[in-house]
Amino acid sequence: MEPVTKDKAVFVGVLRPSVDPALFNDYLDELEFLADTAGLEPGGRFIQRLERPHPNTYLGSGKLQELSAFIKSENISVAVFDDELTPSQLRDLDKILECKILDRTNLILDIFAQRAKTAYAKTQVELAQYQYLLPRLTRMWTHLERQRGGIGMRGPGEAQLETDRRIILDKISLLKEKLKKIDRQMMSQRSNRGALVRMALVGYTNVGKSTLLNLLAKTEVFAENKLFATLDTTVRKVVVDNIPFLISDTVGFIRKLPTQLVESFKSTLDEVRESDILLHIVDISHPHFEEMMHVVNETLREIGCADKPIYLIFNKIDAFREDETNEEKLELEDLKRTWMSRLHDPCIFISAKEKTNIDRLRKDLYGMAAEIQAGRYPFGTFLW
Repeated sequence: MEPVTKDKAVFVGVLRPSVDPALFNDYLDELEFLADTAGLEPGGRFIQRLERPHPNTYLGSGKLQELSAFIKSENISVAVFDDELTPSQLRDLDKILECKILDRTNLILDIFAQRAKTAYAKTQVELAQYQYLLPRLTRMWTHLERQRGGIGMRGPGEAQLETDRRIILDKISLLKEKLKKIDRQMMSQRSNRGALVRMALVGYTNVGKSTLLNLLAKTEVFAENKLFATLDTTVRKVVVDNIPFLISDTVGFIRKLPTQLVESFKSTLDEVRESDILLHIVDISHPHFEEMMHVVNETLREIGCADKPIYLIFNKIDAFREDETNEEKLELEDLKRTWMSRLHDPCIFISAKEKTNIDRLRKDLYGMAAEIQAGRYPFGTFLW
């Protein structure tokens, strides 16, 4: 069987004065990782320092000509932009670059569409895709010549555009109704779980949430080194000593998570909203893990969960280096003495992969669950 050839992509970003160049390179690394997850092959980067992206062409005219020449010379199929492009930017870039244009939002939506396995996840992603597509329909019909004339003489492109807009609006309405029904079913499922203590794993995408859930619940939830490996919420019952509680694994967060996805994944995120404790997993081996923590905290604030009790779990200590020049790993006791241990209380340092400090984690979860349960059932009337 012949190997599958991947489309070659160039990655484009605007470096604003307020952003650290090292951090910006990390942003483009993440964009490349997204593209790799979607099945694209990296073919180069284009960065321009600007106060803000150009309102019509995203880049300045000189840099845009340079990018266009590069795309033609290097046989690039796709140009991927690290921002959500406006309809006018998409239209103008389409004309100038003459290749497929993807913005960050479109790329993430494409990955979600690939990853969606259940009917529920597919419906959520489809709704988000239509909401993204609706204001950008005009771009799809720019190749059609419009007839000139007054009333009653509109061209086929315009007539087709209005037809498509009505079809998409109807589709969005149907999908929202379908999700409302599923939301009611999910709400009923959550209420049927009784008064068990509920914990939700939250964190940036690809920090090891599913791996940790497999370890704690002794199950096999799908986990791999790809972005957004898990879309569907998985809830597992965990028992430590004599205390049962539920742990849910939800969709990972990411910088510039599309608003369409936040809206369509409302019921999935309700698992986070209705939990008693948030277990915030952090990939401590990532060079910019503090930025990732900030993104997660901002997303939690946006969905109304900023006031939830948070237990911070620093994962992947087996791969942590204090700095890029130091190859020596810090031992667990050393990590406990760093500024990170004072950043948040309570917190813990673990490696889900190497099963390091997991017994301590279980004891901490037991203590938190027991405290909440004692508050609900002060006289020990809880039955499970």
